[in-house]
Amino acid sequence: MSEPDGEIPPTGEELHIPKPSLLPALATVGLTLALIGVTLGIVFTIIGLLIAIPVIVLWIRSAREELAELPPGH
Repeated sequence: MSEPDGEIPPTGEELHIPKPSLLPALATVGLTLALIGVTLGIVFTIIGLLIAIPVIVLWIRSAREELAELPPGH
């Protein structure tokens, strides 16, 4: 049996799995309301955007925080 070429990752290497979050579901609700508002009226669009925009900002912020916690080269 020949030796493998290249480096082999150490056994038990830690995998990164994001924490559970309601932010994707809330963003979906907000964007859906905004799109429904295009046909039903401006009120739904405004409510949907008032939900979606802050939720998307929070979602991006939490993803950046999780990314910063990862070890270098991960």
